[in-house]
Amino acid sequence: MKRYAQLSPFELKSVLIDTAERAIASSRPGAIGAEMLNAGRGNPNWNATAPREAFYALGHFAVEECRRVWTADDLGGMPEKAGVGARFETFVRRHPEMPGIYQLLDCVNYAVDRFGLDRDTLLHELADGITGDNYPVPDRILTCTEKIVGGYLADEMYGGKPPRGLQLFATEGGTAAMCYIFDSLMKNGVLHKGDRIALMTPIFTPYIEIPELDTYGFDVVYVQADMYTEKGVHAWRYPESEVAKLADPKVKLVCLVNPSNPPSMELSDRVTKQIQGIVAKKNPNLLIVTDDVYGTFVDGFTSIASALPRNTLLVYSYSKHFGATGWRLGVIGLAEDNVIDELIAKLPRKEKDRLAKRYGTLSLEPAKMRFIDRMVADSRQVALNHTAGLSTPQQVMIDLLSLFGMRPEGHAYKQKVQAIVRRRLDLLMEGLGSGWKISEDAGRACYYIELDLLGEAERGYGPEFAAYLEKTYEPIDPLFRLADQTGVVLLNGGGFDGPEWSVRVSLANLDDLDYLKIGHHLQQIFAEYLEEWRAGGK
Repeated sequence: MKRYAQLSPFELKSVLIDTAERAIASSRPGAIGAEMLNAGRGNPNWNATAPREAFYALGHFAVEECRRVWTADDLGGMPEKAGVGARFETFVRRHPEMPGIYQLLDCVNYAVDRFGLDRDTLLHELADGITGDNYPVPDRILTCTEKIVGGYLADEMYGGKPPRGLQLFATEGGTAAMCYIFDSLMKNGVLHKGDRIALMTPIFTPYIEIPELDTYGFDVVYVQADMYTEKGVHAWRYPESEVAKLADPKVKLVCLVNPSNPPSMELSDRVTKQIQGIVAKKNPNLLIVTDDVYGTFVDGFTSIASALPRNTLLVYSYSKHFGATGWRLGVIGLAEDNVIDELIAKLPRKEKDRLAKRYGTLSLEPAKMRFIDRMVADSRQVALNHTAGLSTPQQVMIDLLSLFGMRPEGHAYKQKVQAIVRRRLDLLMEGLGSGWKISEDAGRACYYIELDLLGEAERGYGPEFAAYLEKTYEPIDPLFRLADQTGVVLLNGGGFDGPEWSVRVSLANLDDLDYLKIGHHLQQIFAEYLEEWRAGGK
């Protein structure tokens, strides 16, 4: 148990899956014959169909455009810009029954009307992009795509008030964005090996593991969400004393997932204002990396990037809301007026000379290269910058997901997926029984839930029972019991730097009634511990 506890939650999950599969296959008493319930995976079991239909309809139009240029059997040419808008209108009229055709038309009309895009320019970018016959130009993000994604982020992340000159870099999902950010901050001398950074925990495990790599070796300060309600229920909120750690000028960067993973709680206005005060008075160069992939699951969500645009790198992924994990679609947002470019401009002459040499093959004035463009170059080791950029078909899918999300159909879709995870949380709690409590909080995204088992033990049965569990068993023992006895797979909250005796339940990837079963099974395991404690005379 102690050896397994050293594993990352996602590596431990593989061991638990093996345990559950063996239990299901066996016929010994206590084993079950049903399928395994793996709630350790955050992959949603829904997806947005309308923008996908629009994508495939666009593909048919794009192929027709290619064949219009060259018509030698299977040999086509590149789509042409001149008159493409009129040809698209004709295509729509000729194919009224094609799935997605009117969704595509509505998306195009919306983009033209809202962003003032030229119809031919937009449709040529879409047709050529979905064909994938050109390198991404501009490499950071396609021209129309930047305006469309900027509008989507303005609505969903910035509360309708994005910073002036929001710069975007389209990436292969949020994970690639994280890698690019850390790498370029180091390459550009903004961060150095051994620097002090902060993590707002619990947090997605890569944010814990990356700083420990020998490449970075960061000195990590943990800002812990360890507040409880007056009834002794874990609130997963940050005390003022914990947030105050960011006032130390030696803390150069803070990473957070908002809403958090796994507690799934939106950052409160109180904490946002406290960090604003810290930046204003005590740590003006504090850099913030905020991963806001779950923001759409909270009504009225606003990113900390809106409150502190100069200091914040915003990471957003389309994977969870739209059910698009396999597409690898993400974006980094950074205000044109930002602290990072200022810090680079103030570097010592020796560092500036080093960077001038690094980026000198890309610009006659490398010192003027913005950080976001340096990230693009660094993503391809600078020398391969001419082939940088997210593939153009992926960027077209980003366009259509964004345009769908901004329109009334997308708003209705958003309410539906929010209702799905909230209903599953209700069923999980019903299965756990009336004795289990979670905090009532309007900022709960409900994509995951983190359950503090030790906290529940103490709240429900007193400190002696909690002390017995802590002394007698390893914190991951409940996970192995669940897998072995019921086929349920959960992740250990301690791996996310949450309480060691906590578990993460994904509310995204199983059928609704499965969560009722998971709650029931977890309650059964908890009852076993209670029975064992009482058998000892307690």
